[in-house]
Amino acid sequence: MSLREMSGIGAAVVAGVLVGFSLIVDGLNLWPMPASVSYGSRTLYFSKDLQLRTEESNYSDVSGILKDGFSRMIDVIQTTHVVDGNVPSSGALHGLHVRIFSLDDELNFGTDETYKLFIPESGDDTYAYIEAQTVYGALHAFETFSQLCIFNFDTRIYEIHSAPWKIVDGPRFPYRGLLIDTSRHFLPLPIIKKVIDSMSFTKLNVLHWHIVDRESFPIQTPSYPNLWKGAYSYSERYTVDDAQEIVQYAKIRGINVLAEIDVPGHAHSWGFGYPSLWPAVDCPEPLDVSKEFAFQVLDGILSDFKKIFKFKFVHLGGDEVNTTCWTTTPHISKWLKEHHMNASDAYTYFVLRAQKIALSHDYEVINWEETFNNFGEKLSRKTVIHNWLGRGVAEKVVASGLRCIVSNQDKWYLDHLDATWEGFYMNEPLENITKPEQQKLVLGGEVCMWGETVDASDIEQTIWPRAAAAAERLWSPIGKLATNPNQVATRLAHFRCLLNQRGVAAAPLFGLGRAIPPHQDSCMRQ
Repeated sequence: MSLREMSGIGAAVVAGVLVGFSLIVDGLNLWPMPASVSYGSRTLYFSKDLQLRTEESNYSDVSGILKDGFSRMIDVIQTTHVVDGNVPSSGALHGLHVRIFSLDDELNFGTDETYKLFIPESGDDTYAYIEAQTVYGALHAFETFSQLCIFNFDTRIYEIHSAPWKIVDGPRFPYRGLLIDTSRHFLPLPIIKKVIDSMSFTKLNVLHWHIVDRESFPIQTPSYPNLWKGAYSYSERYTVDDAQEIVQYAKIRGINVLAEIDVPGHAHSWGFGYPSLWPAVDCPEPLDVSKEFAFQVLDGILSDFKKIFKFKFVHLGGDEVNTTCWTTTPHISKWLKEHHMNASDAYTYFVLRAQKIALSHDYEVINWEETFNNFGEKLSRKTVIHNWLGRGVAEKVVASGLRCIVSNQDKWYLDHLDATWEGFYMNEPLENITKPEQQKLVLGGEVCMWGETVDASDIEQTIWPRAAAAAERLWSPIGKLATNPNQVATRLAHFRCLLNQRGVAAAPLFGLGRAIPPHQDSCMRQ
């Protein structure tokens, strides 16, 4: 059966019904839930040498993304147990036959991530089939396939139950993000890579890298090399090559990297390398709006970034700008009077000029919501507003014709340890947005792992499994989402245990963020 024949599949997704935390029917343990699923009752057995076939694909895989993704999938499946059993000659699955239609592997905002997956029930030369427009859709299919694989402790081989499987899938939103913050606590490259790996397991596709802030400036910027004097220490820094490594590592997993430099506030650390960026030594931020040098440095940073971060967007912050240092520093106060500005005008001036600089480097700009709340009508029409303060903002943003990303802090801030997975799951980006043309302006959402209280020792258990709850909200069609989080509790608990098996330090499901296991029992009951 070809995957083209699957395009009309409309089988309902089978969901588990909870009694306490136990399923009373055969559970569909996939996360996030695919758009369309049907399955049967047969069992297939993994061949010890699973093969990748691509002879009908238009995609040549010169960069090796597909082959690498296939190898990672095999490693993820087989990492939890030693396979030393004999595979039956009948019912063996010999490999995956992948067909990709797009010739290239360009990754950016809006890249097609849809896929179709068909796993037959039997055959003499049994292969699973994947069709995808791009290689990145195929990577998502690999992840779904990996979650269908179960280790048999009696035969000591991997199996796929309930064949045949027919899955047609794709994301609800094109932007599904996770923010990490390397300014409050430095995160070593292996930790960032582990976060990226776990993002791919949940089909999140944007790593929002909040690189610098008032506390530290850890990244190398060749145009202004003294900036990283604002790093916490000599060793807590990222070179250009390090940043490029992260971008490439993320790309081959289907994940874009969004770089953020937050201006004009949150910039104290900039002045350790260039003190003239401070309004005054004892009043170090926002950046000195009266000096051309501030905008020259910003231009240099964005010029350097453009060589590393290829994503369509750059994040320029613009939040929490306390303008006191502008009005109390004599030379800036004088400049404001000469330019007939008050502090609010200067804030607007800085943000708009920063936007123009970013646009000149062929970036589209994301700003935190304060810019919209204060002077939204003056922003570039290419601006994306990043909601964080609370609900009700997104509907105002899209009504104005601007695009929006939702991260309301009461539900999707991971540093809020009292924010439960249930709240993450039920947070709806399109709340009170009913017009189709306005719904399209909501690009998606993002969960935010601010770094004040996390470092390499505890970031994983603070992110997971709560971020996975939001990931299903952003991936699965609205009709497949549960109306009560209790309906998905067992499935999410299963996924959390799967993350643990894959080496991800996901915290217990039933407790507050970063909770310890509450008692001695199965992973599924924690």
